[in-house]
Order: sequence, then C-alpha cells, then structure tokens
Amino acid sequence: MLSLKWFSTLSLWKPNDIHMKVILINHCLKHRLFTMISVLNPFMDVESSRSYIDELYSPDVEKCLQAIVCLKNSVIGSNRQKASVIAQGVVPRLLQLLSDDSLPDQVKMEATITLGSLAKGTRDSVRALVDLDVVPILIHGLGSKNMKLIEASLCCLRTIFEHQCAPVDLIYQNENLTVHLLTLTMHSMTNQVCVTTILKAACKTAENQNLLCGQGAVETLAALLCSPHYRVQMPTVLCLANMCYKNTEVSAEVATTSFGGKCIPDLLVGLMARDKPSEMQMAAAKCLTYLHRAKAISAEDPKIVFKTLPCLVRLCKKDHPCEQRVVAAETLAYLTEVDTELQRLASVSNHLVPALAEFLRHQPDPPLHPNHAAARLEEEVRVAQDLKQAAFKAFASLGANDEDIRKKIIDTDNLMDHIVNGLQDTNPKVRLAAVRCLHSLSRSVQQLRTTFQDHSVWRPLMQLLQGASDDILTVASSTLCNLLLEFSPSKEPILESGAVDLLCGLTRQKDPALRLNGIWALMNMAFQAEQKIKSQILNTLGTDQIFRLLSDPEVDVLMKTLGLLRNLLSTKPHIDHIMSLHGNQIMQAVVLILEGNHAAEVKEQALCILANIGDGDSAKEYIMSNEDVLKKLTDYMMHNSVKLQIAAIFCISNLVWREEPGAGERQAKLREIGVYKKLQSLLMANDTMLFDKVKTAMTQFSES
Repeated sequence: MLSLKWFSTLSLWKPNDIHMKVILINHCLKHRLFTMISVLNPFMDVESSRSYIDELYSPDVEKCLQAIVCLKNSVIGSNRQKASVIAQGVVPRLLQLLSDDSLPDQVKMEATITLGSLAKGTRDSVRALVDLDVVPILIHGLGSKNMKLIEASLCCLRTIFEHQCAPVDLIYQNENLTVHLLTLTMHSMTNQVCVTTILKAACKTAENQNLLCGQGAVETLAALLCSPHYRVQMPTVLCLANMCYKNTEVSAEVATTSFGGKCIPDLLVGLMARDKPSEMQMAAAKCLTYLHRAKAISAEDPKIVFKTLPCLVRLCKKDHPCEQRVVAAETLAYLTEVDTELQRLASVSNHLVPALAEFLRHQPDPPLHPNHAAARLEEEVRVAQDLKQAAFKAFASLGANDEDIRKKIIDTDNLMDHIVNGLQDTNPKVRLAAVRCLHSLSRSVQQLRTTFQDHSVWRPLMQLLQGASDDILTVASSTLCNLLLEFSPSKEPILESGAVDLLCGLTRQKDPALRLNGIWALMNMAFQAEQKIKSQILNTLGTDQIFRLLSDPEVDVLMKTLGLLRNLLSTKPHIDHIMSLHGNQIMQAVVLILEGNHAAEVKEQALCILANIGDGDSAKEYIMSNEDVLKKLTDYMMHNSVKLQIAAIFCISNLVWREEPGAGERQAKLREIGVYKKLQSLLMANDTMLFDKVKTAMTQFSES
C-alpha cells in the first residue's frame, strides 16, 4: 500500500520527471488510489506539457489536431487548467484556427469544443474570452455548412451568454443573424436549448423585444413550449418572459399566439402545474406576471387570480430553496404593485404575510468544514440580504393602498424593527427596498401617529438622505413628504434636524422626481406652520429658485410650487409679513402663470394665491394697486372654465369683505371697473358652487 508520504512527494517533482510519475500512477491504479493522486497533482498539467501546446502552431494539420485534442482533454473539469491555458495565450491560436478557411472542419470542431470547455471555467475566464473577441468568431462559425460545427459554436455561445459580461449587442449587428438563429432550432434539441438561452440573454431592451417579435420569434417559442424536454422548455419560458417585460405590443402578440390549439398563456398555465419542477412553475408565473403588467391579461383573468398568484404565494414558502423564494416574492411584488384587489387577495392567501416575515428571520446554515467558513459566511450574508430585499419589496406592494393590509403587515413579527435595520443595511439594494416598504406604510395616517413615532423612523430616514444615490433619495424623499404632513408627530423633529436645507437642495436637482419631492415636502412643511418656519423656507429657497420652479417643464413641480406659495400665504399676519418682504416678486410670479400657456388647473392655483393675498390686511394693496392684475381678475370672472370663475370670484370676495378696513374704497374701485355688473350677470349661472360664490361676493358690496 502506498503511504500518504509518497503522495506528498508527487507535487515536489519537476515537470520533466514524467516517467517516474507514470510508474507511480500505474502503481496507484492497482491500489485504486488514482483519484487521490489526480486531486493532489493532475497528470495533464498544461505547464508540464509544453510539447503539445507548441504543436498547436505546427503547419502539420494532423499534429495540430492531436494537440487540440490533448489540450481539450487537459482542461476538462479543472478551472485551474482552464485559467492556465488562457493565461498562456493559447486562445488567440484557437481563434486563428477557427478563422482559417483552408483547415478541415474537424480542426475547427475540436477548437470550438475546447473554447466551450474554457468558457465553463470561472467568471474571470469567461471575461478573458470575451476580451479576446471569441464571440464574433463563434458567431461567424454559425454560417458553416457543417451542422456539428454550428452546434458546437452554439454550445460555446450559450455558455458565454449565461454570464453578465457577454457582449449581447453582437447578436443584433447583423439583422439576419436572429432569423438564422431561429431557423437553427429546427435541427436539434441542443440547438433549441442554445438558441433560446442566447436570445433570452440578448433580449434586454424594447428594441430587442420588438425586433425578435417582428422576426417570428413568438411563433417559434410557442412551438418550443410544447417540447417534451425540460431543457428546452425552461429557457424558452424565460426568453418569452424577457420579451414581454414592460412591452405592451409584444405582450399582446404573445397573449394571442397559439400552437397545437392552445394559446401561449394557457400553455404557461400548464407549466405551473404542481407536478412540474418548481423552477418551471416559477418561470411560467413570471411570464404570466409580465403579460398582466403589460396589459395583455387583466387582473380579473382566472389565469392570474387562480393560477399565477397562488403559484407565487406557494413558492414563497420555506420548503423551497432560498433563491426561488426570493424570485417568487419579487415577482409577486411586481404582480400586485398596482392592483388593489390583487393586493387584497395575496394578503389573505396561504399565510403569505407570515411567510414573508420568515424571510427577515433567515438563519444561515453552519459550514460543513472549518476551511469553508469564510466563503460560506459570505454566501449566507448574500442570501440573507436577498431575502430581506424581496420581503420588503413584497410588503411595499401589498400595503400600497389598503389600510387593513398595512396594519396586518406592521403587526407581524415586529416588522418595523426589521425595516429600521434595513434602512441601515450595508447593502444599498436592501436599503432601497426597506425605504420603499417604509414609503408604502407611511401612507397610513394611523401608523404615522403611532408605530412610526414609537420607532422614531425619521432618524434613520434622515441619515439615509445624506449622500444617498438618486434611486434611494427619490423614495426616501417621497417618504419624508408623508412624515411632514400636518398630523404627523415626526414633523417637528424632522424640522429641527435640518430638513429645510436638505429639501431646498432637492429642488435644485436635475432629476425631476427629486425636484418634485423636494417642493412637495416643503409644501407639506409649510401647511399651518409657524411664521418662523415659513420665513426659513422662503429665505433658504429664495425667490429666484421659486421663479425657476414656476418655469419647470414638469407640470407636477409647477403645481406643488404654487401649492407651497398658497401654504406660505395663509393666516393674515403671515400673509402681510411675507408680502411686505417679497410682495413684488410673488405678484410677478402669479402674473407669470396667469399669462402663460397653462392648463386650467395651474391657473386656478395662481388665482387661489391671489385670493389668499386678498385675505391679508395690508397685502390687499398689492392687488388693488395693480391694474393689470385687476384686469385679469375681471377677465377670469367671465372665463369658460367654471373653476377659474369660482377662483376669481373668491378673490373678489376677500377684497370687498365689508367688515375689513378700507372695504368701501375697494368696493368703489371694483364697481368702477365693472366687477359688480359682471357678478349680476352671473346670477343666472347653472353651476351651484359658482352661483353660491357670486351671491356671497354680491352681499359684501354696500348698497349704492
């Protein structure tokens, strides 16, 4: 029996001691110890076999072919060998052989298979192959007349395209290539697996989706869905899902395409049956989800209500692998994101909420061996983060609209503690998912007053807003808008923590969503606020920035800016104080809107600001002394939009209110410009609210 000491000496021998190695290996074969030797020091080391690597460059075709075969055999099953071959610069020679039209197909076949084996190495090996321009050469090989060579090229491409670094755009450089790929599916099952995998990876944009659809991919994929082979069906479903994602036109085509008398959605339902592998069920549910969100299948369709949703809920359970549970929860979040009824159904389906709460309590399994502890720990941390992210996304969708669902979520498993911790997670994706969940739950008035206050949620939220990426900043600032509502107990401490400066800064961002959230939060902050807070907002924001926001191309930003001005100009003392400081600029801003090409809703807000100004004591003079503004008021009294008439007349009422000092002089001036006569002419108005406003304004005028 050969001792272990003998094994250890093998690794110390030099490459030229091949003969002695062979003697020892023969001895070990007799004792059935070859496996141990091969693990300690593989026989087919590339470093110790320079001879056949040198023969790769031989002009003798037979020698070159044998060298490729030896190289192919040497790298099978060993990532270290693959990396070594790539590092020694062998790949360019293989590519040169593939590009030489004078060489026989057998040489090209073996070279392609070798490249395919190299592509099954580590991510670094695949990236190195991509950097060496392997993909264009392989694509060129698809034009061969030899179907075996084409198949080998497809297999290698499939392996490369399963990695993120694959240059998928190359598939679309030649408009005929995708048609050729679809045609190749008719020749073999291997081709079908490879082509669907390649197209799945290469379908990333709406342009890709539309091109594939226009070239008949949907019909081909429908046929492949009916394949008896799992290896074909799985990439086919995933390819269909990628084609449908957020694409209304392609999804409509998919939903109405049939094969064998069944439309694709019905075929997908069959693939969600419980006797199918769970990966297949998941892929089919994802595809149907995308079809629904692209409006090809309604939320009330039985395929969604009774098949897709229950399938996703079932796959969230603990008896499925973590990776599947993550995908199921994220897909369920997307399925239920916008439909209230689907949210309600999901929340009461098969104990979903407790199942998602389990995601947040995930405990890693101990490593099987101490040497694997570090790698195992890293993997378990990743899995735990993925589970948290998926759970937060699902909770965010479920609680988007319904108060009872929000309460059910918050009352489950101390969820708010998990969210607060998630806001401070080291993984930015977890932080983003946690703040989305918080944003959804912050729509609850009851939770803002209780749970949010009990957990001081505003603290980690404000920390998150400091230096966050735009995607996190957008959702976090949206959440802050809700926490700044008048009835929220968090409003005061948020103000004290420097929110005004932060929000004013957001209004200067390039991203319109950030500008909107910044001005929206300031509007909420200004509602029924103390004068010092209003002054702080105005001084920090500045009238120049207000003018810029009033010229913003985004209508929502413009509307919230006008809403901010309305909230600032409320309560008589505040109105007079602010107008004494910024009156001319504010009047200029109002005129800018009234004269602009804006919708009635926008101009209505400007007229309401005038009405607020007219409610002040000294502020009234800014209107009464401005002939242009008075003319505009009288014009809008007779506008064809009732809402603008009502807003203008409301302003007139505030100006002529008889109990306020100087009312007589103001009434006289307004009579003089024809306001009273216009009011009289509006007494025949059909609109009840307009009639009431007219009556109120007329009763304030003194008898003349």
